Amino acid sequence: MTQRRISQETQALFVISVAAELAGVHPQTLRIYERRGLIMPFRTPGGTRRYSQEDLNRLALIQELTDQGLNLEGVKKVLELRERVMKLEKELSQIKVELSAAEDQVDREIAKVHRSYRRDIILRRQLHPDVRRRLKDLFE
Repeated sequence: MTQRRISQETQALFVISVAAELAGVHPQTLRIYERRGLIMPFRTPGGTRRYSQEDLNRLALIQELTDQGLNLEGVKKVLELRERVMKLEKELSQIKVELSAAEDQVDREIAKVHRSYRRDIILRRQLHPDVRRRLKDLFE
């Protein structure tokens, strides 16, 4: 069985009261945010909400957006768009890695072709004098 490594950012440590205090909101606000799909805290087998540092960072962003005048639906749309942008940036990064690898492969193939035909080229001065004379007669 493979054990997944949990970072400190994603480890769910805080119960709702502590998370609410750290975020500077009422616990009921966290419940509302969860119902609206703005935040999804980890749930223990017993159903207790646990919040991670990542959740607290998201709550800070939600607070910032609501302070700027966005309603919760607007905040939800902004969060969805941010997640989409992050996903696209990750995909783009992967595509760039694959493109770079493909370019390297093409460069290697081109170099291989260049190496193969260089061996086939015979300089005129390397030819036997009789062959040089015949070529001279043919092309003059």
